[in-house]
Amino acid sequence: MQRATTERTRAIGLFLAGALAVGLVVAACSSAGSAVASAAGAAAAAAPAASPTPEPAPTLTPLPLGQVKTWAYELQGIENAGRDTALAASPYDMLVIEPTRTERGSGSFDTAGLVRRLHDSYAGDGVHGKLVLAYLSVGEAESWRWYWTWSRTWRSGRPRPRDWPAFIVAKDPDGWGGCYPVAYWRARWRDIAIYGKHTGTTASRDYTSIVDEAIRDGFDGVYLDWVEAYELPEVQRAAKADGVNARTEMVRFLTELRTYARARDPGLLVVQQNAPDLAAARPQLLSVVDGIAEEGIWYYGEATDSWTDPAGHDVATPASWRSEYFADLGRFQKAGLPVFDCDYTVRHAALVYARAARRGYVAYCTRASLSRLTTTPPPDR
Repeated sequence: MQRATTERTRAIGLFLAGALAVGLVVAACSSAGSAVASAAGAAAAAAPAASPTPEPAPTLTPLPLGQVKTWAYELQGIENAGRDTALAASPYDMLVIEPTRTERGSGSFDTAGLVRRLHDSYAGDGVHGKLVLAYLSVGEAESWRWYWTWSRTWRSGRPRPRDWPAFIVAKDPDGWGGCYPVAYWRARWRDIAIYGKHTGTTASRDYTSIVDEAIRDGFDGVYLDWVEAYELPEVQRAAKADGVNARTEMVRFLTELRTYARARDPGLLVVQQNAPDLAAARPQLLSVVDGIAEEGIWYYGEATDSWTDPAGHDVATPASWRSEYFADLGRFQKAGLPVFDCDYTVRHAALVYARAARRGYVAYCTRASLSRLTTTPPPDR
């Protein structure tokens, strides 16, 4: 996926040389008369059709994950005017963004073009390109995605709608609308998320699965949300009914996702969000993922889509939770894996950055809506 600058220079030289040759042929045809023109036409008809011009490769080498010192996380409004410019101009080493074209009604959005532009923008060191990860929800189904073909309302106090697939087992416990935890071990969800054997394609959708889109659009890796789905009572009950263990099945799911992705892009990164305790019960997880991000180690926010909602930041995390986070994240650090922290705080950002740095975490302080770049960036950015 990476190319040196000299390759682009060489490609430009070849293009100019080709353009000069075409100009000479046109001039010769004009002066030589119809016989030469006819011969040229016959030769052109006999020649094979030219291959499409490939997209230019990024000229900057992405920063390795282990060298990332700053990162940013934005999911809402990526398609809005000016967002691509703001993301490209930002000084962050790594960006986690919404793929956007996987949303219903946004299939024409040029996600691949955005990823290329971000790859060609500098990371904080002024030498490498930005690392760009695709946000993917793998433990919840989302009603605004391409795969959702069912009715869209689960009324409060009512059973799951009859037309919904059996892999949907609950409503989002944090209050995010349109999000539904799934039985991720069931074949139909694994096909939607990973394999895409039975999903097909359409004129506006050339990918077959959630992870397939990220690979096709050139992301450096995937950032997996809702790994913690195994903790939910509804998910555990569904697992028990199916005769499987929810924790074991999550590790198996992540392993299958990585295997599928690496077979198509050997360098694709896999970063999990939350659920660091899974490595305590299933230490093999540490050889499956390339890093972990934890939300709200010191401060979290309530579910809200509004950037200005005061409930979306600066809710203090209980001290007992932090102690568990430190112990669980320490296992990833001992395995040599980077740890990223996304704290939802405005008033205490400086404190969080300092505390995270002392523990070796790469922190980003923002608001729960994740609809803009933060107004409280790291002190050196």
